[in-house]
Amino acid sequence: MPDTPRLGSALNLQFAEQIEFFRGKLNVPTMRWNDLVHEAHDRAFVVAGATKADLLQDLRDAVDKGISRGGSLKEFRKDFNEIVARRGWTGWTGEGSKKGVAWRTRIIFETNLLTSQAAGRYAQLTDPAFLEAYPYWQYIHNDSVLHPRPLHKQWGDQRLTLRHDHPFYKTHYPPNGWLCRCYVKAVAEPPSGAATEPPAGWDTPNLKTGLPPGIDKGWAY
Repeated sequence: MPDTPRLGSALNLQFAEQIEFFRGKLNVPTMRWNDLVHEAHDRAFVVAGATKADLLQDLRDAVDKGISRGGSLKEFRKDFNEIVARRGWTGWTGEGSKKGVAWRTRIIFETNLLTSQAAGRYAQLTDPAFLEAYPYWQYIHNDSVLHPRPLHKQWGDQRLTLRHDHPFYKTHYPPNGWLCRCYVKAVAEPPSGAATEPPAGWDTPNLKTGLPPGIDKGWAY
């Protein structure tokens, strides 16, 4: 039964469905990350503030190296600095400080790796023959994260296990936020003691944000 490894090997795992998903994207120049929302991000490669085609393509190639060849964040940062200098890109969020550059490069690199990996896994998990054998998905929280999101950890601690077609996974299939490293594991049936219903209120939107509990803005799909 296939499973998703924890962080470490996870960010360096490449497989055909993941690469196919990423390479199927179109380059879309944008000023802000939320110029596109929800499923539009499945079809577009964007870097907020990167509005020139050659700049965006260079950044895409650098990310692709990480996805298709197992390149590291350190390597991406080196490529990023070279691209920014060569293309004369200025005014981007994070520019001008060591912490800002580290944060921005991590967001670009790891968000693309984690989302493409999740999409590739989704393609594998929803194969009809595989679903017939393993119709349940168990929510797994990656306990290596430094600042766990309380609800994500709760779902993981409860070993929340639902059928793949449960409404919960329409909005809560991970990742469920920026740099979220949660994932699902396919199982034939819920393990003993696992929660088989999501906690009460899981689908009640926050009155201020309009988002389901535990979901960052832009990730409820």
